[in-house]
Amino acid sequence: MLSNLPNDLLLNILDRVDTLDAIRICILSKQMLKLPAMLTRIFLSVSSIPGLHDRVVITSELLRTNSAVAHVTDSILSTRSPDIAINKLRIRFILTQDDSLTIAKSVAHAMAARKVDTAEFTEKTYKISSPDDLVRFGKQFNDFIGACPDAFAGLRCLWLRNMRLGELDIPNILSTCKLLESLHLTYCDSGIHSVLQVEHALLVELEVDYGKFERIELICLPKLQRVSYTGWYSHEDPLHFGFVPQLSKLSLTKTGISSDKTLELTMFLANVPSITDLHLGFRSEKIWVLPECPKLLTTTLSKLQHVNLDNLPEGCDLAWTIFILEAAPSLKALCITVWDHWCIMATDKEFRKENGFCEKDDVKWKPYAPAFKHKNLAKLIIHGFQPDGNFMRYIRCVVEAAVNMAEISLHDRKMCGRCGDLDPEIKDKVCPSRYPYTAEERKRAVDGLGLALPALIHFPS
Repeated sequence: MLSNLPNDLLLNILDRVDTLDAIRICILSKQMLKLPAMLTRIFLSVSSIPGLHDRVVITSELLRTNSAVAHVTDSILSTRSPDIAINKLRIRFILTQDDSLTIAKSVAHAMAARKVDTAEFTEKTYKISSPDDLVRFGKQFNDFIGACPDAFAGLRCLWLRNMRLGELDIPNILSTCKLLESLHLTYCDSGIHSVLQVEHALLVELEVDYGKFERIELICLPKLQRVSYTGWYSHEDPLHFGFVPQLSKLSLTKTGISSDKTLELTMFLANVPSITDLHLGFRSEKIWVLPECPKLLTTTLSKLQHVNLDNLPEGCDLAWTIFILEAAPSLKALCITVWDHWCIMATDKEFRKENGFCEKDDVKWKPYAPAFKHKNLAKLIIHGFQPDGNFMRYIRCVVEAAVNMAEISLHDRKMCGRCGDLDPEIKDKVCPSRYPYTAEERKRAVDGLGLALPALIHFPS
């Protein structure tokens, strides 16, 4: 039945699926065999085989898939008519010498012929077993980019994983990728306590996950809008902001331990008063941001509109978060998630003690202006709501300050499929949720809040 559809409709359908799947569909009909060379969106990935999406252990099956990705890339790009441009090309592959060079040469040729509008590379590597592996993969990638610099010259997105590069390698990569708009580094660095300096004329997005940088210095990035940093290694401020006039979204996530420096936003964000969206993730552990005097912070947070405080530890007082309301007059939405996410938390007592994990404790804070009013906050979202005194006091406090509150959304704890596989001893520590699901329970919770406008409260869970 598919083969009876007109070509333009078929291409619209095939452009929406993985390209290897599209090819499998097309070989079923002689009339459709010509369509793969006409696709305008190409997505080729070693994860196309079910069950391999997050796999890092290299198997013969995965290597065969990688070779297939390289062969299909070469076949599609080399046989295309110059008149048919590729709007988007995304390739996810394992960094092996022969397959990587095949992919790079094909992409370089297509870019030279101006067939590709946007290209993305995601480099995967073998399972890491030692620091030597990181160095070896870094060298392999340098050999790869050195052999085919033209393939990277027009690249828009690049995601590198599991590599230890030289001190100047990442700046050299950025220099080669002249059109790069998005750079994602996962478990990549230039050595323990290394400093990464980033400069690029067109980079819009930078995402760094783990690695062992002492600091990342954003020297000159005139187009940068979004920065995300998860699991930094240093005990000092993880980022230094230079010339980043368009930076508006910042996400920081870390498992805090006792030796970590507490982040002072007045100093940390002094050069970036343009932040409108701020995400702080605490992974159910120590609160590593300092509640500061609002008078000192107001200039820094004057444009802040959306705040997300993620994975705050259960059972701790939430009142300290009010300092953000006091310091951010333009804030429109505040979202907090309270959750002891056991499958990402260290649970062994001896391990926690040896590695500096903190016991739960309330953050010391007092209101600087108890009678202050906030005119712009319109939405409060809470994940992990429980009808206890901690949450009730907090909601009343926020609503009393936010005179134009329009919506309060109270959700149950977030769900995680992996938490079902926890050790029974850990499961026994998990307090059952008392989230109000019945109409009677919800009415009791709303009445307990005693708000003038109970219709503002919603229970979406």
